Amino acid sequence: MSRTIAEKRAAFRALHTAGCFVLPNPWDVGSARFLASLGFQAIATTSSGFAWSTGHADNHVTRDTVIGHLKTMVEATDLPVNADFENGFGVGPDDVAESVKLAIATGVAGLSIEDATGDATHPLFPVDVAVARLAAARRAIDESGDDVLLIGRAENFVAGAPDLADTLVRIKAYAEAGADCLYAPGIQTRAQIEAVVTAVAPKPVNILIGSSSDFTVKDLATLGVRRISVGGALARASWGGFMRAAQSLADGRFDGFAEAASGAKLNALFGAVD
Repeated sequence: MSRTIAEKRAAFRALHTAGCFVLPNPWDVGSARFLASLGFQAIATTSSGFAWSTGHADNHVTRDTVIGHLKTMVEATDLPVNADFENGFGVGPDDVAESVKLAIATGVAGLSIEDATGDATHPLFPVDVAVARLAAARRAIDESGDDVLLIGRAENFVAGAPDLADTLVRIKAYAEAGADCLYAPGIQTRAQIEAVVTAVAPKPVNILIGSSSDFTVKDLATLGVRRISVGGALARASWGGFMRAAQSLADGRFDGFAEAASGAKLNALFGAVD
């Protein structure tokens, strides 16, 4: 039985109250439905994975296109969807608030706001500006009356400013500004993860595992991590298989299809009827 948007949002919030869960990142309807078939409890969009599927680089897709994608992903499965909402598609707080209102209307259960500027010379918004932007997102959610989680992201370690001290200042400030969950993508060591979890406790923390890692889900749960996402890693894995097979074909061989998924299994998964 299909869940209502309100029920999806309530279920998503409940996931953040205890334990640790994996929040995988599909990039289209098919990948979302496959993940749902594996029993995951929620999914999150990936800005990079979606951008690549449209032939664009990450952070080079328009707000209107992303809003349409969010609506499609919400409708794809019965799972709650967390939106990778980049930096809110606006510089000023009012612009961010307007974008957040549009995202809420798609039915997402959560959305993240980054503090990255997209400018390599000044990769992060000043803390006070970043806080004002996040607070505007918080107000937009509260004024909507919808139970949407707000995730505050400190982009230091993926934006070329890998400063743990500044990261901790930022996530504490974002927690105080109303973020329900905190996220510092790019941190990798046990000490870094423990520092972030401790800094904002008891609020939940999301950790990104975007490549092969010695950590297990159990390890991260023991460190106090509440949720684990993989960003564009699944999309990159898919692209890796496609690129290897395509290169083999370009070289005049067909061995790149050796590990291809079964068409019959895919048709069964998606309910195809001849």
